[in-house]
Parts: sequence; C-alpha cells; structure tokens
Amino acid sequence: MSNLANKNILLCVTGGIAAYKAAELVRLFKTANAFVRVLMTQGAQEFITPLTMQALSGDKVHTDLLNTEAEAAMGHIELAKWSDLIVVAPCSANSLSKLAEGRGDDLFSAVCLASESDLFVAPAMNQAMWKDMRTQKNLKRIIKFGAKIIGPASGEQACGDIGEGRMTEPKEIFSEIENEIECGLLAGRKVLITAGPTQEMIDPVRFISNKSSGKMGFSLAEEIKNQGAIVTLISGPVNLDTPDKVKRFDVQSAKEMQSKVEELIEDCDIFISAAAVADFKPKKYEQKKIKKGSEVHQMKIELDKNFDILKTVTDKKLNLKTVGFAAETEDLINNAEKKLVEKNLDLIVANDVSDQSIGFDSDENEVTLITKLEKKKIKKTSKKNVSKKIIEFIAQKVIND
Repeated sequence: MSNLANKNILLCVTGGIAAYKAAELVRLFKTANAFVRVLMTQGAQEFITPLTMQALSGDKVHTDLLNTEAEAAMGHIELAKWSDLIVVAPCSANSLSKLAEGRGDDLFSAVCLASESDLFVAPAMNQAMWKDMRTQKNLKRIIKFGAKIIGPASGEQACGDIGEGRMTEPKEIFSEIENEIECGLLAGRKVLITAGPTQEMIDPVRFISNKSSGKMGFSLAEEIKNQGAIVTLISGPVNLDTPDKVKRFDVQSAKEMQSKVEELIEDCDIFISAAAVADFKPKKYEQKKIKKGSEVHQMKIELDKNFDILKTVTDKKLNLKTVGFAAETEDLINNAEKKLVEKNLDLIVANDVSDQSIGFDSDENEVTLITKLEKKKIKKTSKKNVSKKIIEFIAQKVIND
C-alpha cells in the first residue's frame, strides 16, 4: 500500500546521462497507482526519447512551453494545477540554476515557477560542477523556497571522475518521496462502492425506482479517493459528475449492478453498498408500451423480489470488509442491527429516510454507525462531512478489527 496512490506526479526529466533512469521512476510511480505525466527538456530528449516515456507513462510527453493543443495554449499552467507533486530527476546544474533564479523561459522552469505543489529535486552532474560554490548557492536557494533534495550519490561518473554528483537510484528516490508524503487513512486499499438507485423496467417507457440521488455514495467515493484508496464506483442512473481519479461503471437495473459487482468484487479490500437497490421488480416486462384505453380504470403489476447484492457478496466469504446502508422509515436502530446480523456485515450505516431534510436527494445526512460491538451517531451535517466521519470510522474500527 503506497502513500503515492492516486497522486498526480509530474516527472521533469532534464539533460544528463542519468535521464535513462527516469524510465524506471515512471514504472515505480505507476506501480504505486499514481497518475504520472512526464515533462522533458530539450537536453533530456538528446539522451532518451519522448516515445519511451510516453509508452511507460501512458500519456503524452510534454516538451513545449507554447503548446497550441493545450487549453488556451497555456500548457504550463495546466500542468502546474494538475500536479500534486513535481519530481525533477535528473536535475542538471543548468536546471538547478533556473529553479534558483525563478526563470520561466522554457516549459520546465515555467511549470515549476507557476506550481504550488511539493517539489522534489534529484541532482545529477559532474562532481566538479556539484562542488562549485555557485551550484551550492543555488541549492541553498531552492531549499529555502521549499524544495526537498534527494541525493546526489557518490561514485564513478560517466565521464570517469569519482565523487558526489551521481543521481540517486530510482528506488531510493521513490522511497524518499513516499516517506515524505502523508499517508491517507486508506492508502493503497482497493474499494468497490455502489451508489444511486436502480430502475426496474415495466415496459419501454416506465420503470420502478426510488428517490435516491446517489449523493451519499458519490461523496463517499470522493472521500475514499482522498484517503489514498483505489476507488471503483458502480452507479445507477444519477445526474452527478464522476469524482476525479475514480473509475465509474454505469448500470440501470439491480441485475446489471449485481453482475458488475460480481465481476469486480474479488479484486477488492472493501465493499461499500451505498446504492438504494430496488427491493422488487416487475414479474413480467412488456415489450411494448402499455396503452391506457378508455375502458381501463386500473392496472395491476405483479412483482418479484429482487437480488440482494450485499448478501450475495457476504455469502462468498471473501477476504474483504463489507459495509451496508439501512435506509429506514421506522424503528431505525433495530432494523439496522437485524440487517447487520442477517447479512454478516462488518458495519452498517443507518439513516432515517422519513425525514425529508436528510437522506434521499438531500445535501445533508444524519446517520448511526453500527458494528457488532458499538454504535456511533453522526449528527446532521453535510454529506461531505458525514463521508469523512464514516471513512475515519472504517479506518479505525473496521479495517483494524
């Protein structure tokens, strides 16, 4: 489980023979489930091709300050805003000088100047250049500005000299950066979450559903992602944007949701069933729209009980933690405790949907967290705050149980 999971990392590769080592850094960042983009200076491109870095990162390599394909041709601002952290490896003496002087005459220096992200610098240069008082002065300046320096290492250099100046090995750079980044409560965990309602079709234009907006599930997905987890969201029909860095699958019916859950569940550490799955579905689906004739005064629809997706998951006895939701209109705690036991859950989140100011389609909620050992009430607040408290509880009381 890496602290770098879900982080946006901009790797800046500058000119120097150590540029080839940047390829291994990309691989390490990707393995940690970070999102990686690569920026290369003109000098770096003399040592390793952008095509190599593009193949490893899975994204276009950035090389030009004035990129007409970028939004408003301001590519350096886009990259600066996108990055959670910037890693300069290798950082040549010339690039170090640009950072110290606050230059902005190429893409590399402009991005670093415009960014407020954490900056990690791995110097790489000839031992004499490293010892030069001007280089050391530049080094002190960027440290004062908040840069974190990794290395350099000592040893034989490409030119034949021996001394300090070699770029620190990629594994060590990765390790130092990871140790510097604050660990999220769910760092590296794989979480599958369902959200929203399901729609059970009666005929081509009518369906049975409920008032769920999906806001609680989407808010949970956002917070889980913020805590370093790899999040997959399965959503019923909702009008909500996908949280950044969350993989989303859209479904309509309970059957479709169950199929997608079964497809993805075995690769997860935590399953959170926040979706309001319809309890019943029409026994028969009419292929054509049911007509309302003048002689028809009522219509009867026979219903069948729907799939219990959460019970299906817990019956598999997989090595994961399961969290359910109990949306009730009466006897909230007793009904929730009954579901906790019947479905063999690690945690159930109980909320009273009879109160129109919380729950379905509201921006606020009030819930009670129930395990086999304790209960904790979260008083009425925004669904964002409720989500934070739920995730804190899961991290502290469920995962470590």
